[in-house]
Amino acid sequence: MSHGKPQLPSRVCIVCRRSFNWRKKWKRDWDNVLYCSQGCRRNKKDTDLALEIKKSE
Repeated sequence: MSHGKPQLPSRVCIVCRRSFNWRKKWKRDWDNVLYCSQGCRRNKKDTDLALEIKKSE
């Protein structure tokens, strides 16, 4: 019997447009996760900031 990972929720990073899956460390804050990595979070542009502000309102 194989034990694969169950189907996990996924999102698209707003900076690099890559798909990324749910991680245990994001368990409590998944609704607010927008970036796939710290690198994307650091390299966000003004348009990304505007989207982030709209989402938080």
